[in-house]
Amino acid sequence: MPNTDSPGFAGTSLPAHLVRSAVGFGALAGALALYPILGLLSVALLPLGLFALRGCPMCWVIGLAQTVSRGRVRRSCQDGQCSLTVARSEEHSSSERVGGVT
Repeated sequence: MPNTDSPGFAGTSLPAHLVRSAVGFGALAGALALYPILGLLSVALLPLGLFALRGCPMCWVIGLAQTVSRGRVRRSCQDGQCSLTVARSEEHSSSERVGGVT
């Protein structure tokens, strides 16, 4: 059974994730914008952009959602039923159910 608690595409922090986005989207935009000037040489920026975005822009969006929700949403599974709960501060130790996941 795969480990569902792994960070997936999440970054270590929101600022680091946003820096990666600036590098990734900047390199992709630069490759397109510089094509008329540099020709095929500008295509060399594409791998840098894809590497910074961890493969694709959608992977970056998923990572952003995971980075923002890390520590705020918890997944728990019991008897084949999984649910997401909102993590509360320590003064409110109870969890509020926000939706079921099967």
